[in-house]
Amino acid sequence: MWLTNSSIGRKVVMSVTGLALILFLTFHACMNVVALFSAEAYNAICAFLGANWYAVVATAALAALVALHFIFAIILTLQNRKARGGSNYAVSTKVVAGKVEWASKNMFVLGIIVCLGLLLHLYNFWYNMMFAELAGVEGPLSPTDGYAFIVQTFSCPVYAGLYIVWLVALWFHLSHGMWSAFQTLGASGKTWLPRVKAISIVWSTVVILMFIVVVVYFALGFGCECSAACGDGCAQAAACGSAC
Repeated sequence: MWLTNSSIGRKVVMSVTGLALILFLTFHACMNVVALFSAEAYNAICAFLGANWYAVVATAALAALVALHFIFAIILTLQNRKARGGSNYAVSTKVVAGKVEWASKNMFVLGIIVCLGLLLHLYNFWYNMMFAELAGVEGPLSPTDGYAFIVQTFSCPVYAGLYIVWLVALWFHLSHGMWSAFQTLGASGKTWLPRVKAISIVWSTVVILMFIVVVVYFALGFGCECSAACGDGCAQAAACGSAC
């Protein structure tokens, strides 16, 4: 099949899956920002996206996108190294030194960091929320109380630091990968490529800043107040008092 057997086809798959994942990250960032304003509203969104059949289907589709993107990234990286004959980045360092972005030369390494951060994120949230709800696993926090899990996770300095490192790596990956994907799909040339690059950098920066603001907000302890409706013994209070 052309999409899997040719270099251009593989790049198209990488581009389409990458752009789809960027759209998901944009939605996820907007969803997380809601937690800054209302625990109830955030938990309502989590309930809507909880262990429902459509959420499970969407999660499976998202996992397929991540798998395709990662697999084709490995294939293209190995293919490029083979083409260079074992000389790492010979073209970029000798022919166009200084003109190739750092992110462009380290996309695979950045991708590894992003994947490791993703595994941590899946454990902290997906495993303890959707999976726990589907499997009927009981824990100290309710799997439907997404706000409490945010408080618990980011009130831990180690987790907050790891998330920020992950998000910075994700910014580098997105800011290059987004415009590169559009270039693969035809948005090239002296007129459009600079515009696409600018939009990609701005878009990636806004999305990542939304994530980082949430991490910093809860890391500083601003999210540790319970609403008057739930009282002192609510899950949010338990999360605030949890040990790192």
